[in-house]
Amino acid sequence: AVHLVESGGGSVQAGGSLRLSCSVAENIFSGFCIGWFRQAPGKKREGVATIDSNGNTNYAHFVKGRFTASKDEAKDTVYLEMNNLETEDTAMYYCAADLAWPSEPSCSTDIIEAARSRNYWGRGTQVTVSA
Repeated sequence: AVHLVESGGGSVQAGGSLRLSCSVAENIFSGFCIGWFRQAPGKKREGVATIDSNGNTNYAHFVKGRFTASKDEAKDTVYLEMNNLETEDTAMYYCAADLAWPSEPSCSTDIIEAARSRNYWGRGTQVTVSA
């Protein structure tokens, strides 16, 4: 079964915008903690943002003020709005669901990553930002 599907990636120039979508299986969307991650070639995967079913969000310092996570419950979808993109934002972007939520102490990309083998991950969508 496919639980998470990302879309919306593409190629843009620096300063541009993209909105990524993560379609979430209904049984996950009813009470969730979803994390957005990215991995650039040759680099370690890093957490970008989280959003939970209450709409609480957290962001990595390097995207704060530029990226916004949101949700649409009617569509079982979470979004990552990315503005003022920089070349350093070029990466494959993934969404992941913390299957232990709400038993975890917080909705955190560190917690999702630490339990990565237990959690559901999408296959990713590529974002390329050119100068």
